[in-house]
Amino acid sequence: MRPLPDPWRFDAIGTAWTVDTTTEVSTEHRAAALALVAEVDRTWSRFREDGGIARLRGGETVDLGPGAEELLDLYDALHDATDGAVNPLVGGGLEMLGYDAAYSLRPHGGPVPAPAWSTARRVGSTLQVPVGAVLDVGAAGKGWLVDRVATFLRDAGHAPTVDAGGDIAHHGPEPIRVAMEHPGDPTLAVGVVTLEPGLALCGSAVNRRAWGEGLHHVLDARTGRPARGVVASWVVARSAAVADGAATALFFAPPARLTALDVEAAWIDDEGLHSTPDFPGELFS
Repeated sequence: MRPLPDPWRFDAIGTAWTVDTTTEVSTEHRAAALALVAEVDRTWSRFREDGGIARLRGGETVDLGPGAEELLDLYDALHDATDGAVNPLVGGGLEMLGYDAAYSLRPHGGPVPAPAWSTARRVGSTLQVPVGAVLDVGAAGKGWLVDRVATFLRDAGHAPTVDAGGDIAHHGPEPIRVAMEHPGDPTLAVGVVTLEPGLALCGSAVNRRAWGEGLHHVLDARTGRPARGVVASWVVARSAAVADGAATALFFAPPARLTALDVEAAWIDDEGLHSTPDFPGELFS
C-alpha cells in the first residue's frame, strides 16, 4: 500500500490549517486554495481597512462575492432560531468590548446591542447595512470557508479532510475519530466524535477567545453582552458552515430550535455535559 502524503499545513485567518488527502496536493492547487482564502479574508474580515466590511461600514452597497448568498441565508436561519441573539451585525459590540482590529482587548465602553438584522438590505450576494454598523461573520464564516476550500480540493480530484482550528470538513474515504477538547483544559477530552465521510464537525467554547473578567467572543447581539450558561458546544452537520453556525447558536437556543438545520449536537452548561440522542460520539462524563 502506498503511504499517504504528509498533511499540508498553513496559517490563515488567524488559525492553523491542516489538510489531509490521499494524494499529494500539487503546488498549483495549493496556490489556488490559498488565493481563495486570501480573497475571502480581503472581502469578509472586519480587521481590514481595504475590504468589503470596511466599505459596508461606510454605507456602501457591496457585492460580497461567490458563496455570500449561502452564508447570509444561513445567518437568516440562525437569527430566527435564536430570536436575534445570533446577528452578523454584532461586530461593533465586539469592538466596544476590546476585540477590535488592534486586538486591544480592553473595553472602550459598555455593552452595545447590535443593530437589528432587519435594517440590512440584501439582494442575492449584495448587501448594505446602516452606516457605522460592523458585519462580523465569525459565528459561521470559518466553517463556510473550510467548506469552500474542501469543495475546491474535492473538485480537483482529492478526498480532503480540512481542519481549520477545529472546524472540520471530512471528505476522506474512511470515518475519523476526533477528540472533543475540554473547555477548561486543552490537554483533556470530554468525548470523541466518529465523523463519517461527507460530514463536518465544529466546536465552540468561550475559552477560545477570552480576555478580561467574563469577556469572550460569543456575544448576545440583543444585549452586546457575552453569553452565559453554555461554555462549550460541538455540532455535526452536512456542512462546516452549518456546524459552525449551529455551535454558536447553541449558546442561546436549545437543540430543538435548530431542527431545520439537521444537526446533532453536544454541549456543556452549568448542569454538565449533554448531547442529542443521535450525536455520533462517545461522551466521557
